[in-house]
Amino acid sequence: MPVPERGCGPPAALASSALQGSSVEHMTEHPRPAGQDSYSISEVVAFTGLTAHTLRWYERIGLMPHVDRSHTGQRRFSNRDLDWLAFVGKLRLTGMPVADMVRYAELLREGESTFEARQALLEATRRDVISRIAELHDTLAVLDRKIDFYAGARRAPERHSA
Repeated sequence: MPVPERGCGPPAALASSALQGSSVEHMTEHPRPAGQDSYSISEVVAFTGLTAHTLRWYERIGLMPHVDRSHTGQRRFSNRDLDWLAFVGKLRLTGMPVADMVRYAELLREGESTFEARQALLEATRRDVISRIAELHDTLAVLDRKIDFYAGARRAPERHSA
């Protein structure tokens, strides 16, 4: 089974800049251009599929501590926040524990001195993903054999009756 190449795709570039305000590779198209990118929590719910409860929880646990507030205290999200949520969504799909995601966000906020620690965290997650992919390939092979068995068993009576 081929192993995916390291460094392909935007997550590393996105993660290194998502909380620091520098140029971010976009994982998704933004609904609004920069400068006009102020979204309410209900808009972010619609864009991301996350619940408002999840967004508030992410903020409370430190996964999104940089969310701006309007003059009335309502959360206002930016394109940068949408990019970060897309990256967090990818981390969730890897099976990365929430505590590790929070740790990654903390390291990111600490700045460039944490590059090695962030890289190590992502590399450990990558190893876990590769292991899970191998398990899924094995599982798929078992399913394929069982499907072939049933397909063959269904054809067998036809051969005997002919």
